[in-house]
Amino acid sequence: MVVAASLVVVAGAVAGALAAFDDGGRASDEAGPPEVSASPRPAPLPAVPTRSAPATTASAPHSPSPSARRTTTPAPSAYAKKREHRTAVAGRLYRHPDSQVLEWVRSHSGDPRHAVIARIAEQPAAVWFADYAPDTVTARVAAVTSGGAALGRVPVVVPYTIPGRDCGGHSQGGAPGLDAYDAWIDRFAAGLGSDEVIVVLEPDSVAQAECLSAGERADRFASLARAGRVLKAANPRARVYFDAGHSGWNAPGKQAAWLRQAGAASPASSDGIFSNVSNFHTTADEVAYDRRVLDALGGPAGLGAVIDTSRNGNGAPADGEWCDPAGRKLGRAPTLSTGEARIDAYLWVKLPGESDGCKGRPGTFTASYAYDLASS
Repeated sequence: MVVAASLVVVAGAVAGALAAFDDGGRASDEAGPPEVSASPRPAPLPAVPTRSAPATTASAPHSPSPSARRTTTPAPSAYAKKREHRTAVAGRLYRHPDSQVLEWVRSHSGDPRHAVIARIAEQPAAVWFADYAPDTVTARVAAVTSGGAALGRVPVVVPYTIPGRDCGGHSQGGAPGLDAYDAWIDRFAAGLGSDEVIVVLEPDSVAQAECLSAGERADRFASLARAGRVLKAANPRARVYFDAGHSGWNAPGKQAAWLRQAGAASPASSDGIFSNVSNFHTTADEVAYDRRVLDALGGPAGLGAVIDTSRNGNGAPADGEWCDPAGRKLGRAPTLSTGEARIDAYLWVKLPGESDGCKGRPGTFTASYAYDLASS
């Protein structure tokens, strides 16, 4: 499950420990509240689906299942080689200057954890748009994309307002309906500009679709396919990635079937998939899993994957805990040059230091949590 904010936060790795400060008061430990609302069928379908008639919701728990470990990497086509070249020459990732971690750093210069948390703020991370605010979203997206363009760097943006978000869990919320969501995406796309930008489209929207009825899934996937087409039409240099969950969740074939229904195999909608957002699975496991999903997905050989490495330095907890589990640490630094075939980028999508809802309010930066991650 994903808990997110509409501001950027960033992370880096450092050592040391000041455990005496972990139980400090909330007033000095948290940044201001973020702008948040609160925190698979195997038969292939057309890449551009249409919506079904309304259906009744059927609830199901978020229950990841283990996946197998086979990896196959096809020979690159001319399209793939073109994409690999584009990734290699892309500028550095953009660090947005308005974030919860920077807010904390600026207002807590005397805190003994300041030096550690200040280093966290040196790296780029995604900017989330988790609140349904159609009147302002275009300007807010444009502020991020134009900031990146001015520096020749690549921003990462996360639209996160799908209706029925998080199946009513910690990050529940989103647009009031799919028609409203479609209109919101139109406005989001209008802010993308004309320079390179990476779009991580709706975390959990595909992998967590088990809680929807078959008809509701079809409707959601039709909206996601439409969203991908709208985003790429608005800015042909936008790279749009679809939700593949993570290596400890759905089996690759099941996930790929759902992704195909959501338009992820169509180059008109998609540049590939993303995985491990707000989770902790190792980069090696995610690389292997993503390649298997891409193989099962089909579509152009140039489709790739991006992986959230923000909190996976120690891997996932053995007990499967997902909500601010202890003992985690920051993972690989974000980069557009991974050295791995079909892996386009390692990104910090989840904002390190922002709570999943257990160490603090969902989506809120908590200094003690950030410090624990950075000093593990």
